[in-house]
Amino acid sequence: MEQTVYSRHIDNEKEHWWFAARREIIYSTLKNFNSKNNQMKILDFGSGSGTNIKMLCQFGKVDVFETNSKMRDYLKKKFKRKKNVTILNSIKKNSYDLILAADVIEHIKNDKKVLKEFFSYLKKGGVILITVPAFEFLFSSKDRVLKHFRRYRKSSLTKLVKKNFLIKKISYFNFFLFFPIAFSILYLKLKNSKFINFAESTPNYFINLLLKKIFSAEKYFLRNINFPFGISLLLVAKKND
Repeated sequence: MEQTVYSRHIDNEKEHWWFAARREIIYSTLKNFNSKNNQMKILDFGSGSGTNIKMLCQFGKVDVFETNSKMRDYLKKKFKRKKNVTILNSIKKNSYDLILAADVIEHIKNDKKVLKEFFSYLKKGGVILITVPAFEFLFSSKDRVLKHFRRYRKSSLTKLVKKNFLIKKISYFNFFLFFPIAFSILYLKLKNSKFINFAESTPNYFINLLLKKIFSAEKYFLRNINFPFGISLLLVAKKND
């Protein structure tokens, strides 16, 4: 991603409704699949601005891998006093109980290759949690600025993962806000508008709080059901041994 994108994420990831609600949904999902009594060895792959690191620390020791050198330096300074957080330059194989790749693999041209790498990084019985943007018809100028190669359907993400992993859960999410967001994206696409600054800037307090409450409420439903559509996809899968 461009450095301006990282800077915008640093400024907004703590309070912005999308980052905050996604963090709550990931946390709730991990609670359901945590069998290590919060003693997991975790890899936050493609951490970006580090929005999920503090949350992941509640489940164990966190190694962080980020390819952008400026962001690596930023994360080293930000988490230098966190003894259970390590910023990596390389990744050891067969080391992790959990890999989180939150909106990462859409940035990688060869997504099949990175799934094989995830398999090699995990211990026996290890788990991956992946989130990705959904539906190619929603691909817009925002995706281009973020350097996305694609968006996914449930079927395409399943096909990508199932060769090496046993899928435990796959669901669309950001379901409740799907229609207003989707219609907004399609309208802005027709106008050929560049809207990433607006989309990734935190709105005023009350609108931000409302959107966060609506989006984060999905964590209660995702414990028991899978949504039929949404702006994003969430997948949990176990390493096939």
